[in-house]
Amino acid sequence: MTVDQPLESIARDLRSGALRAEALADRAIAAHQAGGAALNAYKTWDGARALEQARAIDALLAAGRDLGPLMGIPVSVKDLFGVPGLPVFAGTDTAFPDAYSAAGPLVSRLLGQLGVVTGKTHTVEFAFGGLGVNAHWGTPLNPWSGADGARVPGGSSSGAGVSLAEGSALLALGTDTAGSVRVPASFCGQAALKTTFGLWESDGIVPLSPSLDTPGLLARSAADLAYGFAALDPRGPGMAQPRDLSGLRIGVPENFFWDGDAGVLARVQDTLRDLEGAGAVLVRLTLPGCDEVFDIFRQGGLAAPELRAWLDRNGPERIERLDPVVRLRVAGADAISAPEYLRRREELHLRGQAAREVFAQCDLLACPTAAIAPPRLADIAEPADYAHANMMALRNTVIANLFGWCALSLPAGPDAQGLPVGLQLMAPPFDETALLAAGRAVEGRIGTGSDLLGRPNI
Repeated sequence: MTVDQPLESIARDLRSGALRAEALADRAIAAHQAGGAALNAYKTWDGARALEQARAIDALLAAGRDLGPLMGIPVSVKDLFGVPGLPVFAGTDTAFPDAYSAAGPLVSRLLGQLGVVTGKTHTVEFAFGGLGVNAHWGTPLNPWSGADGARVPGGSSSGAGVSLAEGSALLALGTDTAGSVRVPASFCGQAALKTTFGLWESDGIVPLSPSLDTPGLLARSAADLAYGFAALDPRGPGMAQPRDLSGLRIGVPENFFWDGDAGVLARVQDTLRDLEGAGAVLVRLTLPGCDEVFDIFRQGGLAAPELRAWLDRNGPERIERLDPVVRLRVAGADAISAPEYLRRREELHLRGQAAREVFAQCDLLACPTAAIAPPRLADIAEPADYAHANMMALRNTVIANLFGWCALSLPAGPDAQGLPVGLQLMAPPFDETALLAAGRAVEGRIGTGSDLLGRPNI
């Protein structure tokens, strides 16, 4: 069975009968059984129902019934999304009422195509963190951890990247408010797409920041992201095909994005030079407004007051039980006045408009996804160490959120320690198809995560 091929090929084999959905489900279950306890990707595993559904899908396909591109594809879903029949914890210590399990528009499109949901993956509580830790249910293990200790998987979609590396899913639904699909993809050697705010509906998803939350995808490759995006986007744009790398103008900001681990930065710079050698045009430039919007983010941004307001309405009793790394940030929202909150919104809007002018010089921007390697859990045990690493993990990714852009993370290869490094590509709002086309061109040159990294250690 050839399931290491792209999703487009897998879907074609399912329809020709060369591959059965039941075999895909069996493989996902076996992968989870092999890595489940150690990797801890899922809050709620649903392998039995997935297998039952896969058998029914095979019967439908044999009868000539095709309900959509994701039919029979194993998909993990972040535990913020409602999925009928599965509880929603949102990383908290107790499940939400059953009404939260109702499917929103995005999950409805997935289920309507008979995508096979393997389960609900772990998240940082209320998605409020970039490292992937969770004091209530344990932190999923980065599969690239080695003998020097367990490393974080990246957050907040912490289980999503691990589920792909584990092999229990071929596509993963996540959310991204400051980097929450791109950081786990970077740390776990996967690919991820952050959609433009407002492109996809956020109904049926427990919110962190209604002003910034965006549904997103994680996959094994840019090609798989393009397939998943085309399948789930209600506008029906068609699957993005690779563009010609020659002449692609890649803007490389010389400010802000290059504060981090030397090995990570070197890997990304080497990748950019390789792309230049293949015909891409590197445009060195300055991206204005980064320091100013990041300063707002460091002060709690919009997420802290918006999450606090949501909790005050929907679960005030949960505040005292929050994971300590989340509770500190929620408590800090009390000091943010209404005028300050409105000032922040206006400042982000104006800075985003001004920064967008940079795309007159280039087709997209490139930088490290996360400028640090995934930290060891032992190195972030103290609150101050956690806070520093969390900000460093999100520093590069949050800019696309605060400016209102779409963004992509692709594996760029290993650093000197053998840990995955991500290359981030950013594009203007609602330019996902062109961004994915460029991402596929880059991937065609440098290879996929499995090409660059091989198999995880665990």
